[in-house]
Amino acid sequence: MHFLEKNVDHFITQFLVPVEKIWQPSDYLPDSEKETFFEDVKELRELAKELPYDFWVVLVGDTITEEALPTYESWLMDVEGIDNVDGEKRNGWSKWIRHWTGEENRHGDLLNKYLYLSGRVNMREIEQTTQHLINDGFDIGTGRDPYKNFVYTSFQELATFISHNRVAEMAQKMSNDKLSRMCKRIASDEMRHHHAYSEFVRRIFEVDPSEMMLAFQYMMKQKIVMPAHFLRESKEKISTAFEQFSNAAQRIGVYTATDYVDIMQKLIDKWQIDKISGLTDEAERARDFLMKLPARMSKISERLVIPVDSYIFKWVQPAVK
Repeated sequence: MHFLEKNVDHFITQFLVPVEKIWQPSDYLPDSEKETFFEDVKELRELAKELPYDFWVVLVGDTITEEALPTYESWLMDVEGIDNVDGEKRNGWSKWIRHWTGEENRHGDLLNKYLYLSGRVNMREIEQTTQHLINDGFDIGTGRDPYKNFVYTSFQELATFISHNRVAEMAQKMSNDKLSRMCKRIASDEMRHHHAYSEFVRRIFEVDPSEMMLAFQYMMKQKIVMPAHFLRESKEKISTAFEQFSNAAQRIGVYTATDYVDIMQKLIDKWQIDKISGLTDEAERARDFLMKLPARMSKISERLVIPVDSYIFKWVQPAVK
């Protein structure tokens, strides 16, 4: 971590965008200062009526996931090698996390306001779910280990890109150009962040290949859990809503078991796992496990059966025709 920290300012310049240059939620929403505000909101609401039920469930779940940002920042700040103390002792990693958090924070802001203006969802139920998710936190199995954490973020940022990008594509097909542009911009941020975290891992492989390989194997063996895996609705038990949310995402093809396997293979290829040298015997066995894993996981994913019928969430009531 100290080795990489020397380049944190470069990473910030390379992978993040200055506040004055990056987009903001207000760029994509009706402008309340304009006389046309109510007409613009009416147009937004009319277009929203055409979007199907599972689409709304996924959009709400994505929003709640983005809104749980306080959990993600506090988790990253606790990773070994990140010192978030006052004054001059604060290190470069804490600076990176704060800047990354600032970018991610805009995603929940934008989607939350869109949902509020759409008139298609129960905002109070969504807000309660968001508060529950922040209260409940998460357990992603990385502990304070930076290697495992960077594997997780490399994977998760790419998964989030896929989800937002697919939602954008679906909105485009349903002629909702404004929502499509919103989700595409969020997706582009997630891809930049994926490039950043995967670059951290690539550099660690150069200086500590065996331990990095073992961390990668560990995370793939235990499986990557989504950050919203404790999702629940009001008055329900922890994690009871996540499976139904996942089923909705798979049913409409926003994020599937096949995508999970594809991401795994992309990381193996990106980090050139087959070409890394200087490994211990244990790390060599880990490499062998990783190289064979996508094919094994692909066979398992083919056997998954997703329920055909939509689960009715408190967040979204079926549209009345």
